[in-house]
Amino acid sequence: MIDYAVAMLSNIRTGEKKAYAFLQSRGTLSIDEIADHLVSHGCNYDRGDVIAIITKLVNCSKELMLDGYRIELGDLGKLYLTCQSEGAVSKEKFTRANIKSINVKFSASKLYDDLLQRVSLHKAPTRKASAAALEAELSGLTTADWSADDDAEGEGD
Repeated sequence: MIDYAVAMLSNIRTGEKKAYAFLQSRGTLSIDEIADHLVSHGCNYDRGDVIAIITKLVNCSKELMLDGYRIELGDLGKLYLTCQSEGAVSKEKFTRANIKSINVKFSASKLYDDLLQRVSLHKAPTRKASAAALEAELSGLTTADWSADDDAEGEGD
């Protein structure tokens, strides 16, 4: 089950506020924890081998992407590089200095196309509302004020 919270966000063009959902993760798993999980599912490799393979995959994928390759990870998806650039008045005036950043992108395979139909969602309070309620409870108060909870800062992690 995945928790989601709802927050009001303003449209930068119109200023109109609308409610949007933000998924709340339970946490982040380390390579060690992922290795333990894989081993618990009957993986033929031991924990140390899995950690070594994942670590090598990370290092090699960076090297290969810097050499211009996309990385196909089977049913997981693809890793690839994109760039952000500043526009120039013409192709001739565009130089490497116009490129401001290189980013790694991930594109999931079709295996994940049915996530919306398969996921179990649970509406939960925003992190700000939960923090305000906990603070009020620890202070001995019977009410909490989270009226400033109009943005989604920190909601999507």
